[in-house]
Amino acid sequence: MRLIPYAVTALLALSVSACGGDSTPTAPSANVPFSTVDVRVGTGAQANTGSRVTVNYAGYLYSATAVENKGTRFDAGTLPFTVGTGVIAGFSQGVIGMRVGGLRRVIIPPSLGYGSQAQGSIPANSTLVFDIELVAVQ
Repeated sequence: MRLIPYAVTALLALSVSACGGDSTPTAPSANVPFSTVDVRVGTGAQANTGSRVTVNYAGYLYSATAVENKGTRFDAGTLPFTVGTGVIAGFSQGVIGMRVGGLRRVIIPPSLGYGSQAQGSIPANSTLVFDIELVAVQ
């Protein structure tokens, strides 16, 4: 009778390890669609294709299990650019329609990001999450 708790514990440990309980991260999902969520709607000038804008941003690897799907942060900063050029397609698409003062969370699938090419600390075929604040439309 004393061995039953030990046997149950051993069985549970074995079943957990058989279910892939290791902590090795898996490749981000390529099946996540492009999406945007306005965290804060701005009231200033609107960004359109061809607009020269300045944004504050933070970029994360997508994680299905992390809060707000934000996994490892890979970059953050302030970026002036022309919407439609100079950045990945999903980043530009995420900014279109924003107004100055707005904050938007954008999920970008690999097809609108870096695709099958790794980029610095970003693995190939990564789904990305960006928090983008529109600071100015020039």
